[in-house]
Amino acid sequence: MEILACRRPVLVSILKNRKFIKRCNNYSHNHQRSMSHIMQRRMDRNPLFKINNPQMSRHFAIMRVLSSVLKLRYLLIGSAVGGGVSVSKKYQEWKDSLPDLSWLEDIFPNNDIANTIQTSLKSIVNTLQDIDFAKIVEGISPIITKAATPTSKDYKQKLEISQQEIIEIQLKYQKELEKLEKENKELRKILLLAKNHKMNMRKVKKSLIDMYSELLDELNDYDSNYQTQDHLPRVIVIGDQSSGKTSVLEMIAQARIFPRGAGEMMTRAPVKVTLSEGPYHVAQFKDSAREFDLTKESELAELRKEVEARMKNTVSRGNSVSNEVISMTVRGPGLQRMVLVDLPGIISSVTQGMAPDTRECIRQMSTAYMSNPNAIILCIQDGSVDAERSNVTDLVSQIDPHGRRTILVLTKVDLAEKNLANADRVNKILSGSLFPMKALGYFAVITGKGNQNDSIDSIKEYEENFFRNSKLFRESIGISSQLTTRNLSMAVSDCFWKMVRETVEQQADSFKATRYNLETEWKNNFPRYLELDRDELFEKARGEVLNEVVNLSLVSVNAWEEKLSAELWNGISHYIIENIYLPAGYSVNQTNSTASFNTMVDIKLKQWAEEQLPRKSINIGWVVLKDMFKTLFEENQNQNQKLQASDEILETLKIAVIDEALKRHSWEDKALEMLRVIQLNTLEDRCIKDKHNWEQAAQFFISTLENNLKITDGLLKEMVGPSNYEKWFYWQSSTDEQTKRNNIKYELENLLHSNPTHSNLLSKDEQITISNNLKQKNGTPCELDDIWQTWYLVYRRHYFKTALQNAQIIKNQFCLYQQSNGLQNEFYDIEMFWRVSRMIKVTANVLRQQITNRELRRLHKELKEVLDEYSQDNEMKCKLLTGRRVTLVEELNKVKQIQEKLEDFIQALNKEK
Repeated sequence: MEILACRRPVLVSILKNRKFIKRCNNYSHNHQRSMSHIMQRRMDRNPLFKINNPQMSRHFAIMRVLSSVLKLRYLLIGSAVGGGVSVSKKYQEWKDSLPDLSWLEDIFPNNDIANTIQTSLKSIVNTLQDIDFAKIVEGISPIITKAATPTSKDYKQKLEISQQEIIEIQLKYQKELEKLEKENKELRKILLLAKNHKMNMRKVKKSLIDMYSELLDELNDYDSNYQTQDHLPRVIVIGDQSSGKTSVLEMIAQARIFPRGAGEMMTRAPVKVTLSEGPYHVAQFKDSAREFDLTKESELAELRKEVEARMKNTVSRGNSVSNEVISMTVRGPGLQRMVLVDLPGIISSVTQGMAPDTRECIRQMSTAYMSNPNAIILCIQDGSVDAERSNVTDLVSQIDPHGRRTILVLTKVDLAEKNLANADRVNKILSGSLFPMKALGYFAVITGKGNQNDSIDSIKEYEENFFRNSKLFRESIGISSQLTTRNLSMAVSDCFWKMVRETVEQQADSFKATRYNLETEWKNNFPRYLELDRDELFEKARGEVLNEVVNLSLVSVNAWEEKLSAELWNGISHYIIENIYLPAGYSVNQTNSTASFNTMVDIKLKQWAEEQLPRKSINIGWVVLKDMFKTLFEENQNQNQKLQASDEILETLKIAVIDEALKRHSWEDKALEMLRVIQLNTLEDRCIKDKHNWEQAAQFFISTLENNLKITDGLLKEMVGPSNYEKWFYWQSSTDEQTKRNNIKYELENLLHSNPTHSNLLSKDEQITISNNLKQKNGTPCELDDIWQTWYLVYRRHYFKTALQNAQIIKNQFCLYQQSNGLQNEFYDIEMFWRVSRMIKVTANVLRQQITNRELRRLHKELKEVLDEYSQDNEMKCKLLTGRRVTLVEELNKVKQIQEKLEDFIQALNKEK
């Protein structure tokens, strides 16, 4: 009330000058538009009024009546040009077409305001019917005839002066109206601020257009190709490159919000702009909380940089345009509520620096957006170029051939006037007869003065002054409502909300049916599962993976150490046999001194323990941890499958997470030095103190010899081929090479039989003797390399057999060893394997403690890190959690969410009505 009281003088002045303002052409246009809105709202409430109803068509004739009444000056001028007789006939036809106003009683409610409106309309029509227009024409016909005669110069001058006076009066009225509009805008801002303050005091509710914009974002994610579901309206701004389409959007938004370039393609991704009314002129991105003040040039510049940066980020490497939508909201006083999508401009050819498929990508993107059957196509055409050079009109006419949802906007008309365009061409453009396309409406606008730094207010003032003073558009009578971006934005907004009301309930019904179908599919295909989407399934897998680490900590000490000991020996046995034991044992046969064995063993064991053994042991411990984890995981999965407690859809994700965590896991570096010291100290102790350890060492030594002897026998058999027994009973045969190697083997075994303590080396005389013997017996020459290769395996088997026989003998001689205090030389090999076995046992114990005390905690932490990373990576989740069960739940949840938003929006829309 305080706000209305402070504005009371303004309202009083408006009422006093009501008759004065009604004479203005623009005011009459606004009055006509207001009545149209009243009729439209009444039509929406009453289902009996349909567009194809003949009675409704007659009802809308009253709008044309008012338009004709308020523009009688055009009728008079037209009658003067056409002649009194034709105007009289035209008037008579028009008079006969006036409708009966009895239908007003059904439309308007029975109250004082409605009765006043009804009485006024009836009196206007009755007055028009009582006018004897023929007498008026007879009275002014002589004057008009004289004025039209070339010799009547005085009358022509008077007529020109009268026309000039009419134009001046119109300009004067227009200024008064602009002044009133500014005051009304200020009053509207105060009311919005007051309303906004009240809303802040209670729970904040989203505006209708914001609800609709969020709904479009949801639908865009659900059906980006507009093929099945997303058929809700939005305004698609499309045009040739540099035709001024972005400038049109900026004029509607009343701010320079987009980056600009001289002839360069700046719009590289779709930009969805939601326009709404608000007390402050601000802009905000969908995914950001920051608001840009559009009244400050510094923040406008930052906004343009942000838009440009977001466009570059959406474009992948090697491409020039992107399909990823950039969403932003622009609020401000006086803005028409609607949703516009600015698309990249249509190009004719690809220039250097662009991707080769840029032209086709833009066309496909534009076609996809326009294929939405309820999208309003705002087709921008450069008015300063020939219509034949347009690319966009052909594309639009293919998508919307009947022009049921297309609005053509002619830009840069000031340049067209400078190029001496004629009025007939302008009339053809704005009437729709020039371009090879149809449209709902045709508009002419100006969106710039030639300088990209000009403000929106200065451009609007320039636009209005141009259309007032332009000779080109002054000659085109009756198109004033098709000029300026202000009229364009109001027309587009009206069309937008009309289509929204017509389609939103149908869209809601469509999603109801889709939801029912999806729920039926789930009940039939997955009856025993909960409806868990991809994120919920991921969280379920997270808990199960972390539980596996807990289960790993429950493994017994003996299980860990047995596994570690076995893997340690498998990892170091080859080095022990080939690099330490056999070289030391061969040295005993060569020197006949057992002291050299211990010396060589001590040196090599110490060197190995200092350089390679600790790192090798840690790697083996890491492998054991990994294998134990996976083995336990598989056992649990098999058990759960038997109990039908597992979810197979999670298996791929769990395995991928475990593998990634194990790949990242590394042993603590400080454990390496500690392990080195322990292993060196253990290997230095050669004394076997009790019989139990002696038997363990002897058994370990015997099993090692047996295993190596078995491996050597296999290699030798593969070299010499099958035996005579196998040839006779299994029908096997030898190759020539195998026969030759078998003959060499026979000669070498005879050599070792004659000298069991032979060294591991063959003298030259022995090699020549064997070669000559083979040549004499078989007549086949033999290479020295063949003899050496066969000798390696033959002597190796002979050595293992001899050592195994000795080990079996000394296995039960612990008492002799104990009596000699470990000085008996024949026990040197038992001592070596005792030292190695004890080192393995101690190392396994250290590694087990490190695993249970430190490594499991670190692995648990790394699993959490991997899970956290994957939870933020939608692409990875989609890759690891796949199948119809997952996609069906997500689709169902999406449909439910969209349906709820549609119902909320419909409810808010009905309240606004």
